[in-house]
Amino acid sequence: MGAAPASQRLTVQVWLNPDVTRAAAAADAVATPGSPDFHRYLSPDAYTARFGPSAAQAGAVAAWLTGRGLTGVQVDAGRDYVSARGPVSAVESAFQVRIGRYRARAAASGPPGRSAVFTSNDREVSVPAPLASLVLGVTGLSSAAGTSRSTTTPTLPSRAAAKTATCSRYWAQHAHALHPAYKGLTRVSLPVCGYSAAQLRAAYGATWRDTGRGQTVALTESTEPTAMFRTLTAYARSNHLPLPRRSQFRQVQAGACQASSAVTDRAAQSATVDVEAEMDSEAVYAMAPGANQVMVVGTGCDEDQAFLNAASAVLTGDGHRPLASIASNSWQIPLGVVSPWIVHAIDVRAAAEGVGMYFASGDTPGLTVTDSDPYAVAVGGTTLGIGAAKNRVFETGWSDDFGSLDGGTWSDLGVSGGGGGVSDVYRQPSYQKGVVPASMARVKVAHRTVLGRTVPDIAADADPDTGMLTGYTDTDSHGNPGRYRTVSSAGTSLATPLVAGLVADAQQGQKSPYGFINPLLYRRARAQAFHDALPTSTSTPQRDRAAYIAPDDASSSANVDIFDAQKRPDTEQVTAKGYDTMTGIGTPNGAAFIAALRRGHWIHSGG
Repeated sequence: MGAAPASQRLTVQVWLNPDVTRAAAAADAVATPGSPDFHRYLSPDAYTARFGPSAAQAGAVAAWLTGRGLTGVQVDAGRDYVSARGPVSAVESAFQVRIGRYRARAAASGPPGRSAVFTSNDREVSVPAPLASLVLGVTGLSSAAGTSRSTTTPTLPSRAAAKTATCSRYWAQHAHALHPAYKGLTRVSLPVCGYSAAQLRAAYGATWRDTGRGQTVALTESTEPTAMFRTLTAYARSNHLPLPRRSQFRQVQAGACQASSAVTDRAAQSATVDVEAEMDSEAVYAMAPGANQVMVVGTGCDEDQAFLNAASAVLTGDGHRPLASIASNSWQIPLGVVSPWIVHAIDVRAAAEGVGMYFASGDTPGLTVTDSDPYAVAVGGTTLGIGAAKNRVFETGWSDDFGSLDGGTWSDLGVSGGGGGVSDVYRQPSYQKGVVPASMARVKVAHRTVLGRTVPDIAADADPDTGMLTGYTDTDSHGNPGRYRTVSSAGTSLATPLVAGLVADAQQGQKSPYGFINPLLYRRARAQAFHDALPTSTSTPQRDRAAYIAPDDASSSANVDIFDAQKRPDTEQVTAKGYDTMTGIGTPNGAAFIAALRRGHWIHSGG
């Protein structure tokens, strides 16, 4: 749509290249059970001193940016990046790009309320040859919304009569007959209205002995929630949980942007309800009501930059220690949007510092930049049926085949579900050897078939048909806090904080945090610590194989989600016995999960 205005101001971040080879070796040593350095973590300052770019190298990048006419040039505390501000004309000249205005092919390509028009560079950036080895990548040139997050749907009332209900309080409370039948199904269940904390705690075996007391979980966000502590208190009260203490929750800001495209609060973005931050906080609280939470709200000139700022801030901390030992990242950056080496540098730092980086595997089939890194704990999604007695009725991989009824005829509109698959960037890490079947790890790279890093590692509830009832505080037209309301929310954005909360429970009372947990997790694969999410079959009761989504009004269509669909070319992922590319090694199995982590941690720490 033409060139971006030359005077438009941007905030860019030039991400610096650490000594990632040596840093990864140190990260492996502190994360691998049996290593002499197991759990001997580095402080943020010590990591920067040992593996970060030198002050002189960071200074050289800063001097170059200043020389190109950019202002506000700053090196961040951990020397992870150098930030700078300037007009489009100066940024174009510095990085040898052109920044144009583009229209997205469909408004659905971005979050609700986000404009379909965005600015972006037209080619990869260039830097002077003497600096090339110091730079991993540059963010802030594009305002395109590449990051995807949770799925949120309005909460529907569950009425007394099954024929008028649109959702259920527990799985299979209400059912609906299909006329005509769809793919052999004649009667299926209604989706849940949103599970309570008690239902999810029971399904995953959370106990009141282990509540995450003494642990801190970081939640990385790009938007600031409305009255979060007040909302969390209301959520706890409505779910019969202990009320949070003021000291349990704090919120900090990370990053900056002076561009007109900066990510702002939800009221400025859209009237559509966005409960991402609330869901993250409440899911952790449901599993670990004794844990502390620090919500890190990133600011950036695009959403990806904001999230990277938030993640980096968690690891920099106060220099002596990171902000938390568990970071729940309920977002995902699509392949090709941000350099994987930026994410890799962040994750390696986290592992060396003893911070577990839990990343959502994504809400579409396939891989993302953030979930495929071998130092990320990738959390996949499941469809979870919780019965009237709060029992797990079934749990399978979240992969729904969506059918729509129009004029008495069903149409198959394809598959939606959680992410997963095999990376063609990273080879199979040692912790996956012997656990991930070779048939699920093969990938072609440069005309050769090799074994790659497979995703996900672990999983939890994510299907919108079996989501969590999330509370939020609405705002009036002036942005002031209003009433407490609820919606059903889901996605791997829900699964990630659920798992993070259970890990906080397991860390309670331990001498050191678990940090990057994959080497320990995979050693416990095939044990009682995990519930194996199994595929559905024709012997699975019809009520547990699909959900009926009622029409919103007289003009809309009835729809059906058939669970655990494994249909190419929509997805090459599978749900299978043992490890699979939909749910990893399985879902946490309560007390057995906690005991297994503690036992492995204690033995390999010399206990």
